[in-house]
Amino acid sequence: MTALSPEEWQVLLLSLKVSGVAMAAILPIAFALAWVLARWRFPGKVLLDALVHLPLVLPPVVTGWLLLIAFGPAGPLGRFFAEGFGLTFIFRWTGAALAAAVMALPLMVRAMRLSIEAVDRRLESAARSLGAGRWRTFATITLPLAMPGVLAGLVLGLARSIGEFGATITFASNIPGETQTLPLAIYSALQMPGSEWQVTRLAVLSILVSLAALVASEWLARRSGSRYGQAGAAHHAL
Repeated sequence: MTALSPEEWQVLLLSLKVSGVAMAAILPIAFALAWVLARWRFPGKVLLDALVHLPLVLPPVVTGWLLLIAFGPAGPLGRFFAEGFGLTFIFRWTGAALAAAVMALPLMVRAMRLSIEAVDRRLESAARSLGAGRWRTFATITLPLAMPGVLAGLVLGLARSIGEFGATITFASNIPGETQTLPLAIYSALQMPGSEWQVTRLAVLSILVSLAALVASEWLARRSGSRYGQAGAAHHAL
């Protein structure tokens, strides 16, 4: 494949920008939800779990429509962010980032929740019995042991957000240079006669970016798992 054209660079950089902002915004929310679902018991937990995973089973167009109702100019959250922070989402790249974050959330929460549930609670109890406070135990025991799942969830969410299409085009529209990410650019190229070569280039680019994200996820999970596994072995040996 020859060098990318200025328009293709614009699409690629916008896709990475949208996905990066989406992951930065949704990461703490995803971890908090994963922690609540893994560690807390309360009425309505099943309902919360279902709501978190709803974007996985809803048609993406329906998710985009719900975002339009909530975050559009007339929506309650849309008015709140516009009046309080001067932040608008409709027809803006911020809207594309919001849609990408919502669609990636279930995958991130699931990976993080499984990782948190796999942490041996006896190690936490031992740390507390030796005088470590709640936050120190979390920072030195729980978070390091859960880190492989957190990293895997983050990169899988990134890959999912890069491939987001339905909710984005419904909520933020398909505006070149503003909301047109890789999937939307491919869709636009498919509508033009004689654009097979452009579609092929964009599709290959999308595949390469997604593969890079998946390889990075596996590498980070293996590296952090090996590091913390060695640290845990040394701790048990002591």
